[in-house]
Amino acid sequence: MGVGGTEVGGGPGDWARYWRDPERSVEAMHAHFFSHRFHPHSHDTYSFAVTEIGAQRFRCRGALRTSGAGMVMVFNPDDPHDGEAAAELGYKYRITHMGLDVVRDVLADVRGSADGEVPLPLFDQPVLDDPVLGRALLRLHTALIGGAGPLVRDERLTAAVGAMVRRSATRPVRARALSAGGSEQAWAARRARALLEEEYGTEISAERLAEAAGCSRFALYRAFRAEYGMAPSDFQRQLRLRQARGLLLAGCTAAEAAAAAGFADQSHFHRWFVRCFGITPGTFQHAAGPDSRRTPQP
Repeated sequence: MGVGGTEVGGGPGDWARYWRDPERSVEAMHAHFFSHRFHPHSHDTYSFAVTEIGAQRFRCRGALRTSGAGMVMVFNPDDPHDGEAAAELGYKYRITHMGLDVVRDVLADVRGSADGEVPLPLFDQPVLDDPVLGRALLRLHTALIGGAGPLVRDERLTAAVGAMVRRSATRPVRARALSAGGSEQAWAARRARALLEEEYGTEISAERLAEAAGCSRFALYRAFRAEYGMAPSDFQRQLRLRQARGLLLAGCTAAEAAAAAGFADQSHFHRWFVRCFGITPGTFQHAAGPDSRRTPQP
């Protein structure tokens, strides 16, 4: 377990520190960005952030949002979003990522569910003005980044998840499994997604993807964006990034992860990793602790 730091972004002053729990899916980043711009992406976790200074604007769920100082940002798993500074002084924020299994375990413990079968929450509002919730998230984040003991981390994680669910959750997450209902447009997007997930590491032509979806290329592009909030090419790149993250945690070098996940080369992988996550692959790997690396990363 460690904290990695790096200069990021396209201008002076951008910085980020990253932490990762080596035993479960909990990660935290503390960053100040001036000119860094996040490319549209999503996470396979819940992501809760608090803006400390300045303001960040981002597009999420079909609308442009702004989070100013003291406000909370909430992203469900697979919520596409981008991000950039909305003020001259940039924005400083703290963000915590929690895996679905972590949130489920916390809620099962809170509710006394022995089998762990509890509905996962869904959050409708990407930006909230809730000082009580913000303080709970900040207490958790400072414990993670600051090296607090495991008991303190667990206590604050439970408090933060409980506060999120009590104050802002709206309904349980709906399963993403294919159903008998839904429009033909949605079915086309899901068929294309299935092919991308199966062959994320290979180059797939637009013609082949449209053939798998059973519609024209233009119709597929519109359907996919409507269903998943991003273009098929962005979705495929995101799948590659997630695979590469797992390989980095397994001890692969950045070059090995890039090649195995389907990136053209290490520089291509590095560039997109920074654009989507705000840190370098080396910083991410370092945050998992020195034991997880075979070769030190720059």
